[in-house]
Amino acid sequence: MEALNRANSIRTERARLKDLLKKGEARIEEILVEPPEYVHTAKVFDLIMAVPKFGRVKTSRILERCRVSPSKTVIGLTPRQRRELVDHLRG
Repeated sequence: MEALNRANSIRTERARLKDLLKKGEARIEEILVEPPEYVHTAKVFDLIMAVPKFGRVKTSRILERCRVSPSKTVIGLTPRQRRELVDHLRG
């Protein structure tokens, strides 16, 4: 029961984060640099897709350039991948 409550809490926090990203009240770069615990197991692809002006094609291209699998989780990013992603998203 405790695990279920924790999973529901994580889903709620992620939904709130995606909403903040869509509204422009949170920055994806900051999330990737210092991810909160509830984002650790989230897919990088899904988070970038929540950002305005980032659709499936643009997100896939960025991930491809940075050599990041679409199924990669935030905590699974290497320092190089994280740095390249942040650079591409900023610029």
